[in-house]
Parts: sequence; structure tokens; C-alpha cells
Amino acid sequence: MNLTQAHSALKKYFGYDQFRPMQADIIQSVYDGKDALVLMPTGGGKSICYQIPAVTMDGLALVVSPLIALMKDQVEGLRANGVPAAFMNSSMSSSDQTAVENAALAGQIKILYVSPEKLVSQSFQPLLKRIRISLFAVDEAHCISAWGHDFRPEYTQLKFLRAQYPGVPLLALTATADKLTRRDILAQMDMNDAEVFVSSFDRPNISINVLPGQRRFEQLEAFIKQRPGQSGIIYCLARRTCVELAEKLMAKGYKAAPYHAELPSALRNKIQDDFINDRTPIICATIAFGMGIDKSNVRYIIHYNLPRNLEGYYQEIGRAGRDGLPSEALLFFSYADVQTYRQMFESGEASQEQKDLKIAKLNRMYQFAEAPVCRRKTVLNYFGEAYEDSCGNCDICRNPPKKFDGTVAVQKALSALLRTGEKVGMNLLVDVLRGSQRREIYENGFHQIKTYGAGKEYSFDEWIYLLSQMLHMGLLEIAYDEHSRLRVTQSGKDMLYAQKQVPLALPPSPKAATKKAEPATRPVSQTQQLRQELLDRLIQLRKKLSQQEGVPPYIVFSDVTLHALADKRPLTDLDLLQISGIGERKLQRYGDAILNCIREFVMEKVEGGQNLSGSTYLQTWEMFQQGEPIEAIAQTRGISPVTVISHLAVMYERGEMIDIHQWASPEELDIIKGALPLFQEPYQMKDIFEHFNKRYDYDKIRWGIADWKRAQKFK
Repeated sequence: MNLTQAHSALKKYFGYDQFRPMQADIIQSVYDGKDALVLMPTGGGKSICYQIPAVTMDGLALVVSPLIALMKDQVEGLRANGVPAAFMNSSMSSSDQTAVENAALAGQIKILYVSPEKLVSQSFQPLLKRIRISLFAVDEAHCISAWGHDFRPEYTQLKFLRAQYPGVPLLALTATADKLTRRDILAQMDMNDAEVFVSSFDRPNISINVLPGQRRFEQLEAFIKQRPGQSGIIYCLARRTCVELAEKLMAKGYKAAPYHAELPSALRNKIQDDFINDRTPIICATIAFGMGIDKSNVRYIIHYNLPRNLEGYYQEIGRAGRDGLPSEALLFFSYADVQTYRQMFESGEASQEQKDLKIAKLNRMYQFAEAPVCRRKTVLNYFGEAYEDSCGNCDICRNPPKKFDGTVAVQKALSALLRTGEKVGMNLLVDVLRGSQRREIYENGFHQIKTYGAGKEYSFDEWIYLLSQMLHMGLLEIAYDEHSRLRVTQSGKDMLYAQKQVPLALPPSPKAATKKAEPATRPVSQTQQLRQELLDRLIQLRKKLSQQEGVPPYIVFSDVTLHALADKRPLTDLDLLQISGIGERKLQRYGDAILNCIREFVMEKVEGGQNLSGSTYLQTWEMFQQGEPIEAIAQTRGISPVTVISHLAVMYERGEMIDIHQWASPEELDIIKGALPLFQEPYQMKDIFEHFNKRYDYDKIRWGIADWKRAQKFK
């Protein structure tokens, strides 16, 4: 097979004109019968890599997916686009599963989603043997690897696919995996000859921001307040934090809900459904929430606590802005989170090697949070993607920390720590430096040391920021086995006594980091006002259609598609098909409603004395539809009959139905169209008129050109 069919399917089912980077290469490798490991960031288009081959190849594509919600979401989206798809999982009744099996055996399904447990079960194997499989796709493939951030033992049984189905292409797809995890995925799946496709991990539409965890609720509320009505997920380390945070937000008047594993299943499903359908815009959740949701219009992700590793963090922030529109990621961090994780890891049942790996990745995550360098550069370099420039879309780039000679600050901190006998943790050391009246200081006699109160020039938060940098420079270390007391390393002692210069950075202002960049003060133009008004109407129409269909709003149309509709204001079916995200099925289901909405808007503005692009054609068309003769239309509108014909011809080219034979016979149209290849576009009717020695008038020529263009567009 070749990519011609793939391009046709992309337009027909998904309404896109072009593949994203690497998608076409991956699809071609499937057509060639090859295995592939695909790494693409969340929202980067992984699903298209197996969905397009599935609808263009003979047989059924079987997709392994870890979450019921994810299967349901994917299947709803595919069906909305006209793709026959289904899922099988433990939530279904036996009769529903039998119906899916029968449809699969009858060739009525092109894509079937199953859980890994279902796939490896003995009950499923007979069905698998009776179906013609076009390809296997293992989604969230990082779950295969024990080195990954979300290891699931049941995934390790999937290697039988390569052994039992040697001629069927096998795709393993994931959003985040470092080099070690990639190698392990290939080994675990016996994909020895697989091609490896690593897309750019960059998500330039996501603004990345990191803040110290002190007074985090106040900072969180300031952030949310500036984004009214936007959908967002707030990830918390503990279930209790989810509940308490949601309650605090609700007390402040925000629509929020907690989500964690201890909630009853029915309640979890309701909360998730309310979020998907834009009824509850804010969810306070543990990390499991969101993995199974393909909601494209999540505008922000907030980590209320430090994530445990960069892979998980980057996958989670990728749940914002899947539609490509500007979105935000905000991370709060404190060393208390690190200590909590370390205790969790140490008390776990994993091997010491696994514990060491988790701690190493946790330390790297903390380093990312407190390092005063471009966030995007740090995380992309972690995944092995070179990123030389600063992104300009993170807190560090927008508000660079002040660099200063931190030698004196380092000397004060290290000296104070040594004078306490290295018996204090980070917070108590800061209190000593700032001259706090804290009881522990007096009980231990720390108020009598020479450096007590020597660091009052910096705030508590600033000292935490400075000490964190000293940790990562190797000047300090933490004795985890001694209640996380700080110690001065040998490097720290060498620096202290040699008095080497140490550059440090002060933290950015919390206000600057949480506050959106203020737009330049200028009046909103009439064009912008009209666009926003139409966009608001389209959003309400989408909500109505989604309620009628019983699907989430973003399944009907993405925000990107609505913005394109508001920008371009299509007036005909053919115009709609030029909008990204509108394929044949969505045109059939929603086209009339969308066109009526836009046409009503345009005509309202015309009646109000505002002319919009395309409105003159629409005015003529509306009058023609009401049975007005050409001459009457021309007189009413103050234009010539030739112009009226020209307007109607434009609407005909765009797909409207008009009996053009009242102006030119089929034979005349064929003769005119036959001569058009002799001329170059844009066609000059005078040249064509003279070519035929004035035998055909301008109206006939205009309709001949319109009929030719319409035929080309509808090929």
C-alpha cells in the first residue's frame, strides 16, 4: 500500500489535510509490515499512526489500552468521525461483549480496543485466532518496562504477540520514555528488528512555570482567578490533599471536585463525566486522573506537589493543550515533597536497584524544579533532545533570576551549619540564619553561635532557594538516615576555606510567575469583537449538539476547529470541508447546524449595517433562495444583473445546488469547459468570449467556469 490512501482517509475521517511530522513515515512502515517503537509527546498524534492504517488495511486493528476511560474516549471520537470502532473490557456485560465479538467476526469493526488483561486471557484467545488482524498497537508502552515511570506487570505478558503473529505489524507507542526504558520496551516485546521513531518532545504551546511551595494555596487561587471557566487539572500527592484542596476552592466559589482511588466507582465516573462535559472545570486529583482522558481543551495543569520523576511530569502536563492552543503548566515544589517520596520508596517492596533508580529520578525532578535555567531546555535535554535556544515561554525565560556573587551567602550558610554541629535540617538552618526566636534554637543554644542572625538580608523563601542551589552544586548534602539533617560536603569545606567565588540566583517574583503577561493596552477592534461574538455562539451550539448526541463537546468539534470557523466564516458545505477537523461524517452530522449559525450571524450583521467578508454573496443567495428574479435582486441590492450571476456562481462553486441549465445547456457548458485548458487561471471571460467569436454570452461563460471549478473541488 502507499500513502495516497492514507492521505484520503486522513481527510475523509479526521478532516486534516496534512500529516504531522513523522506520522506518514510510521504509517508507511506499517504498510511495509514492519514493527515500530513510536515516541511522541501527549497530543502529538500517536493515535493517527495506527488509526489510519487500521481504516485503510484489510482486517481489524487490535489496540491494547490500559484504562477503560481511555478506550471509551477513543471509541467515541472514532465513531463521531465515521470509523467503526469498539472496545472490550471488564465493565461490559456478557451480552455486550458477545455483540462486539460478533461484529468483529463479521468484519463490521476496523479498530478494537482491549485491556492487556483481556488480551492475554484464555477466554479471548479463540476469538483472536478467528479474526484477521491487520496490526497490533500497544498504547502507553512505557508500562511494559520496569524502568519506566508507570510499570504494570500485566504488560510484560504481551511478548506473545510477536511469537504467535510473526507477520502482523506491531506498534509500541508512548509519550515519555528515556533511553533505558526504550531499550527495555524493545527487549520485553521481542521487537528486535523494529524501527524506532522519536518525535520532538517539544510542546511549544505549553507555558511552563515553577514556584516554591510556600503559601501555595494563595498562589494557586491567584492563578485560577485569572482563568475563569477554563478546564484544568490539579495533581496532588495525597488523596487527603485532593479533598481538602477541592473543598477550599469550592468555598471560594469555584466549581471543583476531588478525584482519587478511594472514592466509590460511580462517584468517580460522575466526576470524570462532569469534567469531560465542561460541567466541572477544575479537578483536584491523584496522578491516575487524566491518563484515560482525551479531552483536548484542558487549558492548564497544576502540580500542587512535586512529581516523582520528569517522565511522569512531562506526560501529565501534556494533558493540557492537546488541541495545540496556548496552555499552561504550573508546578509547586518543596523539599518536604522529596522527603515524603523518599520515605515511600524506602518502605516499598521493590529491589534496592529499583529504589535507587526512583530516588535518582526524584532528585533529577527536584533539580529541574529549582534550577534557574530554561525549563524547556532542561526537560528536552533529559529526553535526549538537543535544545540550544531558550524557549521564551517559561518562567525562567520570561523573568530571568537575578544572578549575583553568592560567595558571602554560601559562607554564612556553611559556617552556620558547621557551628550547629550539622544537627539541623533546611528549615531550621534558615531560621538560625534569619535570627528566629524559634524554641528549638534556644533549646539547642544555636542563638549563641557567631552566625546566628547573619542572614537577615534574605527572606525565608530566598534562603530555601539559595540552599537548594548549594545542594545541587554539591556543597551540601542531606543525611536521609539522620532525619534529613544537612551536612557540609568536602567540596563545601574546600570552597569555604579557599573562599572561591560562587554564582547564585535569586528566585523570581511569585506575582510575576503566576500573573499572565498583561497585553498592551489598546482598544479591541470591531473585527475582534465580531469574531468573539461568533465564537461564543459556536461554543453554545457545540454544547447543544454534544448534549443531543450524548458525547463530550470536544468530540463534536475541538476548540481549534471552532476558532477556525470563527476566523473563516464558511458559508457552504465545500467551505466547511476546508476547515481542519471537519471530515465527511461531521459535515453530514453537523454541517447544516453550523452553516445556519454562521449565516444567521452574517445576515444579522448585514442588517445592522456591518458588512462581513462573504456577506454580499450570501445576501444575493438568500434573495435567490426566496424566489426573487435576477433583475429584482439587482435592483434591490443596487448591483448589476451580471454581478448577481457572479455571486450565484460563487455559491455554486462552493457546493450550493443551483439548476444552472436555465442559463446554459449541458452541450454549451461542455463546449465552454472543453476550451478552458487553453487559458490560464484566473480566467478572463473577455478572452474566452472572443475565442468563441462572441457566440456565448458572458453569463454562459461564467457558469461554464463555475461548473468546471466545482467539478475540480469535488473530485
